[in-house]
Amino acid sequence: MGADAKTAMKVEMTDSAARRIAKIVSGETGKTALRVSVEGGGCSGFSYKFDLVDTRNDDDVAIEKDGATVLIDDLSLVYMGGSVIDFVDDLMGQSFQIRNPNAVASCGCGTSFSI
Repeated sequence: MGADAKTAMKVEMTDSAARRIAKIVSGETGKTALRVSVEGGGCSGFSYKFDLVDTRNDDDVAIEKDGATVLIDDLSLVYMGGSVIDFVDDLMGQSFQIRNPNAVASCGCGTSFSI
């Protein structure tokens, strides 16, 4: 895989997301990471799923920053390459948001997209 392909598959998390993930995981006994996966369904075709987990699978890619770990499986990474995971706290509420350059459409809730 060339350098461009590796860069395209990379997923990053913002400082805000890292702080929030570290805080959530520290309050959950036995949990070590936030798993982000892509599943079929949702109002735009695919949806993101967030789970707190205590194990890492063989096909997981780990993104680590400031004591926070995000796990993404190989299949989900295909759909999420180049994305940035953020945590937003604004007047609309608090939520994890994924800025995905592969998505050509997304729903208003921000958890569903199409490519």
